[in-house]
Amino acid sequence: MSIFEGFLSTSETLSAFSDHNFVGAMLRFEAALTRAQAALGLVPEAAAHSIVGSCKVELFDVAKIVRDSGRAGSVAIPLVKALKEAVGLFNPAAVPFVHFGSTSQDVIDTAMALVTREGIALIEADVDRAIEALLQHATQHAATPILARTLMQPASVTSFGLKCAGWAAPLVRSRARLRGAARHALSVQLGGAVGTLSQMKGQGAAVVQRVADELGLGNAGATWHTQRDEWVALGCELGLLTGGLGKIARDIALMGQYEVGEVAEPTEPGRGGSSAMPHKRNPVAAMVALAAAQRAPQRVAALLAAMPQEHERALGGWQAELAEWPQLLMSAHGSARALASALPGLQIDAARMRANIDTLRAELPREAADEWFDPALAGPAGETALRQVAALRAQLIAKDTP
Repeated sequence: MSIFEGFLSTSETLSAFSDHNFVGAMLRFEAALTRAQAALGLVPEAAAHSIVGSCKVELFDVAKIVRDSGRAGSVAIPLVKALKEAVGLFNPAAVPFVHFGSTSQDVIDTAMALVTREGIALIEADVDRAIEALLQHATQHAATPILARTLMQPASVTSFGLKCAGWAAPLVRSRARLRGAARHALSVQLGGAVGTLSQMKGQGAAVVQRVADELGLGNAGATWHTQRDEWVALGCELGLLTGGLGKIARDIALMGQYEVGEVAEPTEPGRGGSSAMPHKRNPVAAMVALAAAQRAPQRVAALLAAMPQEHERALGGWQAELAEWPQLLMSAHGSARALASALPGLQIDAARMRANIDTLRAELPREAADEWFDPALAGPAGETALRQVAALRAQLIAKDTP
């Protein structure tokens, strides 16, 4: 994470994907695996007690585990080594049962699912805030006249409420698709060395279900070591969401230019200032969302490019995917948080919107001005906006109903 990336994300997402939190998630997997195996008689109870008791992140030198991962080729290898050492201090007989029947990708993929679940919850909460703000603006300004612009030029009159409803609609759709994709993707990974769970004496499926239940993750019903379609589909949905947020940011940035002056981001001390020009008010939320929309397509493309993975375990493709994944989540949440913070307090200048229409009308032939730029055209647009708001709220309720 460079100095230029931190402010494009959020402290919560950075924490979710921090070294400490990820190693903690890996240890949660190891503890759940051991408990499941003990319940099914694959691991002695005394050994399970020692292993589970050692699966506490505060007992480990996380920085050393991360350093050693470069030489080992996987962060799981030094973690399992350290866990065996910790268990061996108190119960050497339990050491052979540490990480029993599992493999490095199992612990890493499951840990990634756990921390991704945290990230998705953060994103959903902020997307919900952004949607609610837009629907409120759409209702309040349903009949507020504003210039509609096509190919960056004035085209006719619409309503600001309809514009807000249009901004909200892709977010509502993304919210629903994101939840669906997360249900399929956030699953336990547990297949052992080659996906057969051969060491678990025919009880592999039962172990997987117990681990899934304890961790609150799904059970894909099969190993997905190199079958990455559901996982990458979730990444694609994050990319679509980030693009939808970026579209809103682009419009707000254009409408906020001094020469247009129709909206402005909320003001607060230290926000959007200039190092040289104290009179400036830079649209910081739009900037963050646009930066995310610029970066997300490359992250999604990298996930798609990594999908042709070799045989039962990948060489390079999976590792590339792992490196891209946190950055995509960080960009998506940075964008969602930026707009969720700005949209509720968006400064809407209805008088300036009307003045821009009147200025244009004065420069056009009367016939064209009356046909395309009559402020009364905002009335029918407002009716459409209210219908769209009602439909979007109905979609939100339907998706939230069990």
